[in-house]
Amino acid sequence: MNSYRNEFTEDANPLQSGLEIPENVEDELFEHFRFVADKGQNLLRVDKFLTTRLEHASRNRIQMAADAGYILANGNAVKSNYKVKPNDTISVVMDRPRREFEVIPENIPLNIVYEDDDVMVVNKPPGLVVHPGHGNYNGTLVNALAWYFKDNAAYDASDPRMGLVHRIDKDTSGLLLIAKNPDAKTYLGFQFYSKKAKRKYIALVWGNVKNDAGIIEENIGRHPRNKMLMTVFPDADEGKTAITHYRVLERFTYVTLVECRLETGRTHQIRVHMKYIGHPLFNDARYGGNEILKGTTHAKYKQFIQNCFDICPRQALHAQTLGFVHPQTGKEIFLQSDLPDDMAKLIEKWRKYTTNNEL
Repeated sequence: MNSYRNEFTEDANPLQSGLEIPENVEDELFEHFRFVADKGQNLLRVDKFLTTRLEHASRNRIQMAADAGYILANGNAVKSNYKVKPNDTISVVMDRPRREFEVIPENIPLNIVYEDDDVMVVNKPPGLVVHPGHGNYNGTLVNALAWYFKDNAAYDASDPRMGLVHRIDKDTSGLLLIAKNPDAKTYLGFQFYSKKAKRKYIALVWGNVKNDAGIIEENIGRHPRNKMLMTVFPDADEGKTAITHYRVLERFTYVTLVECRLETGRTHQIRVHMKYIGHPLFNDARYGGNEILKGTTHAKYKQFIQNCFDICPRQALHAQTLGFVHPQTGKEIFLQSDLPDDMAKLIEKWRKYTTNNEL
């Protein structure tokens, strides 16, 4: 007997959307579907259980969702071979809430660095919100994509099965990958989940980083007292695995230019990890980098730092490189973007300060 009760429904099936890796949204999961197995339920693999209950969701996509931790049994993430038992509560969760609004096309310029029939890569400027939500329902990159594809009947910006494969913070600049169809998004999303996508960031951080290179491997989760912040959890039972590789590029007396390579894509990962090792990002207001953390007490130096803050009025972080395997050709694509104007000018200002050793 395989009866069930469907206690939660939605017209958009999240298992058609691929795996999107959030980096600027709440690090939490939202329930989209819930099924409660009948007391006479026979033991049945959860992927088979869901295949017959979710319209337009293939078994392969359900298995990928389970691998990504999006299938829960009684509140705990399970793999696709989990056997559903009588009275089990099976939930399908996603990293974003249910779609509650239509994306309105807006004529916002896009800096497109690559495009073909399946994928697009854009270079996002600082200050542009990536995805509607949390008080930003227009003026976002997704609204810009809706305008760009307004004459393309195959692309629906409101359909989670296509679009952004990953995200970066509003005040972080750099490369973002967009899937133009559902198959591409599933394929590319799994690359990010399985740590096969290649991403490098350039950051200016406070202090003289001791080692020329290193690995930060510390769990990250929501701060227990301030939900606007993420924090490191040294206890392996808390937070989510987060791994950042860093390498020093240049030293400027009181700040250091570093390259960060991500293995995982946790919310605010680089910002939190660098603060954890004592080097907050320069002018990162959320994590304390918008104060003078290193240097002198001289008025001239304070004015120099204020001038630096004015030049780059945001955290000094840029998603510079992006590598992925193309969903159709199977070939690796590797793209790189120049530093935006504000960060380039900031770095040059520190370079001159270090060279001259005077303000």
